[in-house]
Amino acid sequence: MKTVLELGMAAKEASRQAAVLSQTQKNAVLAAIAKALMKYKQEILSANSLDIKAGRAAGLSDSLLDRLTLTENRIEDMAASIVQVIALEDPVGKVDKGFVTANGLQVYKTRVPIGVCGIIYEARPNVTVDAAVLCFKSGNAVLLRGGKEAINSNICLANMMREALKSQSLNPDIICLVEDTSRESANQMMKLNSCLDVLIPRGGAGLIQAVVENATVPVIETGTGNCHVYIDRDADFEKGVEILYNAKTSRPSVCNAAESLLVHRDIAEKFLPLAKKRLDAKNVVWYGCEETRRILGDSVLPAGDEEYAKEFLDYALSCRVVDSLQEAIDHIYKYSTKHSEAIVTENYTSAREFLKQVDAAAVYVNASTRFTDGGVFGFGAEIGISTQKLHARGPMGLEELTSVKYVVYGNGQVR
Repeated sequence: MKTVLELGMAAKEASRQAAVLSQTQKNAVLAAIAKALMKYKQEILSANSLDIKAGRAAGLSDSLLDRLTLTENRIEDMAASIVQVIALEDPVGKVDKGFVTANGLQVYKTRVPIGVCGIIYEARPNVTVDAAVLCFKSGNAVLLRGGKEAINSNICLANMMREALKSQSLNPDIICLVEDTSRESANQMMKLNSCLDVLIPRGGAGLIQAVVENATVPVIETGTGNCHVYIDRDADFEKGVEILYNAKTSRPSVCNAAESLLVHRDIAEKFLPLAKKRLDAKNVVWYGCEETRRILGDSVLPAGDEEYAKEFLDYALSCRVVDSLQEAIDHIYKYSTKHSEAIVTENYTSAREFLKQVDAAAVYVNASTRFTDGGVFGFGAEIGISTQKLHARGPMGLEELTSVKYVVYGNGQVR
């Protein structure tokens, strides 16, 4: 088993080749990976079954097991997302802008690969493919380090992608996987400044916080999702119930799922029973303020700061009745992780005020937070959803995995 440093050095060397590949060469590799996913579907599922068996034995929650699980449909979706990435324009070499200086220099701001991207993630084997594909298409090498829960799946997927690189006579170290899943290997990646140009954590709050606090490598912070749905006094109840149901229950284990419900006091008596009846179909556990508990009864558990700040990643949510739109915005300001926030309203002025004041990577009017996704936004896939403001924010696709280079043409000018 190669060390983190050895893998990092290999990826750094391979990044020189990745940076100069043509779009045609990249797309040929991506097509080979998509084809291999379908060809070796059963091998992938067999490896994944080992991880699921170990996960159940280790007592993983249902939501974590859901993230870990690969099915034929999910593998097909992974292959389909690669086809979408193939169809996307290669950002490398794109000229953002050009101008001529007073002394005749022609200056072009162009897109270039970042170099070597390190990805630390948890029990999400699909990230192995999504991250590698996006990094590769944007001209980068990638050093992947998944969690121990998905190690068999990750090894199988990484080996398959490395074989696809070899089939096109390219250096397989463009895609490297750290097979050591100890905490020490993660710590080593956080300090691997000699090899990594950026480190992107993708996982729960604990992982992201550990990377942000301890890394010396530049970090792009992908976010935990304490996402809110606010039902305004002028909301359409039918829209509100269905948006909440989708945002909370369609896949509660993901970061764009809603975790908190805010309801205007003027409509709380009518709306909350409708919402609870709909969510009862999924046995959602409610935590609520005193007014929520008065309306819905003792089945609602008391909510405090801990519940309002929590990313449940499960069939649970917090609820608070608010006196105004501004109180809802203030609550979101206090507890939001700046991922995705939604308002349900038929009032244009309220919608515009919510959009103006709420600070998040994605803000919705009359739509589910579940749409914050690279595939949905047309990026083919995503490396993660950035909740920071520097360089990249929101779903990170190809362009967010590039930097810039100023290309300057002269004719003998000196200074």
